[in-house]
Amino acid sequence: MIVKIIPNDKAQPAGKLADAEVHFTDGVFDGLKLIGFAIWERRSGTGRNVTFPSRTYSVNGDRRSFALLRSISDNSGQERVRDLVLQAYAEHEQETAVDVA
Repeated sequence: MIVKIIPNDKAQPAGKLADAEVHFTDGVFDGLKLIGFAIWERRSGTGRNVTFPSRTYSVNGDRRSFALLRSISDNSGQERVRDLVLQAYAEHEQETAVDVA
């Protein structure tokens, strides 16, 4: 699979750095992509976070959401995907810095 980074050039909403898509290149998902990932600057200003594709719903007027990509039994799967997206963003930043220089 390949992680494609789409920079947030508009800087809206505040703190959102980019969107990310996971493009599948093998197996039964070959030719498909999973969209809805976003890379955010942490509110504390140190580090980055990745949000996963989700669906919103209402309960008694409160808006809530649940992740569409979830672990079957072990949360390490989500951590691996999060790390993969953050690594792709770091590589994108390096490529962009080289292009500008």
